[in-house]
Amino acid sequence: MTFIDFFAGVGGFTKGLEQAGMKCAGFCENDKFALKSYTAIHSPDLNKEWFCYDITKANSKKIPYADGWCAGFPCQDISIANSRQAGLDGARSGLFYEVIRLIKGKNPETRPRWLFFENVKNLVQINGGRDFTEILSQISDLGYDCEWQIINSKSYVPQNRERIFIIGHLRTGSTRKIFPLGTANEQTPVELLGGRQGNRVYSPDGISVCLTSQGGGFAGKTGLYFIDLCAADPKITDTARCIKARYNSGISNRSELSGVLSNGRVRKLTPRECFRLQGWGDEDFEKAAAVNSDNQLYRQAGNGVTVPVIKEIGMKLMSAYK
Repeated sequence: MTFIDFFAGVGGFTKGLEQAGMKCAGFCENDKFALKSYTAIHSPDLNKEWFCYDITKANSKKIPYADGWCAGFPCQDISIANSRQAGLDGARSGLFYEVIRLIKGKNPETRPRWLFFENVKNLVQINGGRDFTEILSQISDLGYDCEWQIINSKSYVPQNRERIFIIGHLRTGSTRKIFPLGTANEQTPVELLGGRQGNRVYSPDGISVCLTSQGGGFAGKTGLYFIDLCAADPKITDTARCIKARYNSGISNRSELSGVLSNGRVRKLTPRECFRLQGWGDEDFEKAAAVNSDNQLYRQAGNGVTVPVIKEIGMKLMSAYK
């Protein structure tokens, strides 16, 4: 089963769906830094895969057929972190309509069988729910039946990240529903984030770190633990707060961010840890780190999707459309 990845970023949709057994037929991304990470990680063959830099200039007729289209469209005008929430009227989040335009430009028989959208939880309630209703209406007018679910990444990784996922099914066929998604085991493991000895992040509810892990590294004596810094009331937690694109702006005791406790001091998460919290392996991170600065890596982690969530939805799609 094939898919197109719009607003691809560093390719969280691509990674998760490929892990589920699908094949990427093309992608679209206009951030030059994210594009560098995407190509470093996924090594696309642009002579075989469709690619478009600017979705506003994409031509429906030139997009190859794919079973599904994915679009984690921009959330800047929807997120509660933005004081001016323009919603779908905003220049960034309004790019949702470009996906609709491209589908309209396809003949009914060449439209994708399923659509897969992702955005922040606030999409459901912004503008009194009118924007969410508009999205469902636009998708329905194209001939798709919609289902959706808000999923928290903490069911899959130690990060508290709520996002809404929308699946549209073309009405010309019948298929099983994807949602509700069965959550993964939420019992937090003792080791929350892996890595070399002394660099791992542990659960405060688990047993203490082993002696070999205490032997060296950033956490030579205590191990590493997540610290919630919200409301000037720091607490040790089992999960990190939602990774944000502007995480690199720094941490403080007034910030709605997480740090890591190391040897009695709080430090910010490293870019590698942010990628791990999004479900990326170290090998992929190292490919991205070879072509981008730490500042860009923080942004890319915060703007991306959680890979294991995408993988599980992809596996449900594979099963439903087999």
